[in-house]
Amino acid sequence: MNKNQKIEFVEQIKEIIKNSTAIYMVDYHGITVEDINKLRGEFRKDGVTYKVFKNTLMKRAFDEIGGYEKFNDILVGMTGVAFAGENFVAPAKIIEKFSKDKNTMKFKGAYLDGQFFDASKLEMLASMPTKEEVMASIVGSIASPAQGIVGAINGVARDLVNVIDQIAKQKAA
Repeated sequence: MNKNQKIEFVEQIKEIIKNSTAIYMVDYHGITVEDINKLRGEFRKDGVTYKVFKNTLMKRAFDEIGGYEKFNDILVGMTGVAFAGENFVAPAKIIEKFSKDKNTMKFKGAYLDGQFFDASKLEMLASMPTKEEVMASIVGSIASPAQGIVGAINGVARDLVNVIDQIAKQKAA
């Protein structure tokens, strides 16, 4: 690879980094091609970009952007990188599931919102709610009081109908 190609790759990496909400690194040593293809498919479903670049090019891109110093220590060996789009939790969920199922891939670390998470934090990251789950929770919280009000109004109306029905039965008797 000549110098111009390296510069082009670094620029490409920097562009992907700038457009990502989170960056996850994994060691994919020992994974079969079939399993990597399954992993890529899972990532694609959730809008995650999975790439493998030379570690030296990744280091250069991170150095030029700045703020990713902790990745320098883990950019060794066979490193795959998952770049998250809007759903910054999706890669953690996929990596955790895949590493448990296949027991070959190892999580190295991640940057989310400028904060570094080491390999021991995968389970915590994977347990975080997705954007859709948070939005559903908010909508549910907003709708819950309204449902309570509707239930209370319906209860009053039902009680009123029962009272009128009882009065009508008493007058008929």
